[in-house]
Amino acid sequence: MFYFELQPRFSDTDALGHISNTTLPVWFEQARMPLFRIFHPTLDVKTWPLIIARVEIDFVAQSFWHLPVEVRTGIGKVGNSSFQAVQEAWQDGKRIARGKAVLIHFDYGTEKAVPIPQEARAQLAEHMIEQ
Repeated sequence: MFYFELQPRFSDTDALGHISNTTLPVWFEQARMPLFRIFHPTLDVKTWPLIIARVEIDFVAQSFWHLPVEVRTGIGKVGNSSFQAVQEAWQDGKRIARGKAVLIHFDYGTEKAVPIPQEARAQLAEHMIEQ
């Protein structure tokens, strides 16, 4: 599992003073950086090998700007060319959100999914979690 801690910005809040529902997808994406590096250590966007197919987020508790947030990222199902990033955001000892993203190993030249390489598959396996 990967751990990423961030300090919410005041601008991440909505009119009610909560962290905005539009902020969590951005935090989750930022916390997927170690997964991106598995597939593409340089992070060069000209040769990017992943595409996102699905994102789902459940908001399970209120969250606020003045307390740090930890995003935990693990790996769910792994298929031939796709895998699930399973994520949770925690603040002050409470889970505030959980989500899944489906990422596909993708060839932008042919616009087709391609098999996940064995080396990447092995690294993903190190971070598999029970669901």
